[in-house]
Amino acid sequence: MTTEVRVPQLPESVADATLVTWHKNAGDTVARDENLADLETDKVVLEVPAPVAGVIKSLDRKAGVTVTSGELLAVIEEQAGAPGSAPKPAAKAEAKKPAESRKAEPMVPPPPPQAAPKKEESGGKLSPAARRLVEENKLSADQIAGSGRDGRISKSDVAHHLEAAPQPSTVTSAGRVDQRVPMSRLRARIAQRLVEAQSTAALLTTFNEVDMQALMALRTRYKEAFEKRHGVRLGFMSFFAKACIEALRRFPVVNASVEGSDIVYHEYYDIGVAVSTDRGLIVPLLRDVDRMDFASIEKAVTSFADRARKGTITIEELTGGTFSITNGGVFGSLMSTPIVNAPQSAILGMHKVQERPIVVEGQVVVRPMMYIALTYDHRIIDGREAVQFLVAVKEALEDPARLLLQV
Repeated sequence: MTTEVRVPQLPESVADATLVTWHKNAGDTVARDENLADLETDKVVLEVPAPVAGVIKSLDRKAGVTVTSGELLAVIEEQAGAPGSAPKPAAKAEAKKPAESRKAEPMVPPPPPQAAPKKEESGGKLSPAARRLVEENKLSADQIAGSGRDGRISKSDVAHHLEAAPQPSTVTSAGRVDQRVPMSRLRARIAQRLVEAQSTAALLTTFNEVDMQALMALRTRYKEAFEKRHGVRLGFMSFFAKACIEALRRFPVVNASVEGSDIVYHEYYDIGVAVSTDRGLIVPLLRDVDRMDFASIEKAVTSFADRARKGTITIEELTGGTFSITNGGVFGSLMSTPIVNAPQSAILGMHKVQERPIVVEGQVVVRPMMYIALTYDHRIIDGREAVQFLVAVKEALEDPARLLLQV
């Protein structure tokens, strides 16, 4: 019996995906739920698990091609004895039938034993497509790690090697050296969305600064007890998220979005938290932040950072959102103008905490200060509302008790 492996249903906002790599070759044995291939969308990398255990009969799409929902990717020949296979429910019932009344079922012969690979030159381990790509780029197969059986090198292995290796250089007429590297699918999508945000919205940024002394003292006082109680470190993001919630409640237009000629006021708070990865910037969402406590926020942010590095964040976690927070301070940024994550209308930028002299009650003192920035869509948010929103965030952070009392 054969089972078809097809591209899973992609979300409505994603039209297609790129088949990045195969983890199995035709003829390989596969266990149920074992990852067969990786699909890269505009937002995340999806895994394609094997629906059944068996032997891969054919791979119907090559790595690097664009696929859509429902397209055939591979065919698996099911085997009862394959790893991960489960006994069929009807097995016991059939065992009770007389042997003579049972129809003989065709047995799927096991794959023929593979002969031990002979020592041969590296070119013998290349698939035809991989060999052509190696020759076109004048590469040495000995420098490429093969992911197939017995180290066989596939086209995707060569593609990954090209992405990781320094790209061939070209010399300009002035004698300078250029390197041309194609954008990844995610990077191209990020570029497209940023350009769209700049060209469709009237973006403006306003700034303020926060005296972090009270917040840092509170964090220092309770961080050990907090981590012991909740199993996660107490960071700044939970305080900023809660401060933004209080400010959004006071100025709901900052939590709104534009649809055509309408303003849509969202009566919920799904805050995106920008996370930087090797593949580019993604913005997973904290859903209903107003209902989350500090520990839940910190756990979610930690999970996002870990899963972003592994590429396991789901598309659902990246879809939607009413407001965003980005923290350039972790990279040392002192001040910036973040770009709104459309269709949202505003984004808060956090920055580096730096000691600076300021005047407090007529005295010059040194305090840990942070610049904060709000980029907003001036089509629906006026400067007065944007400035007052930042002041509300500032007041909540400089006096953290406000977050508990909601004043």
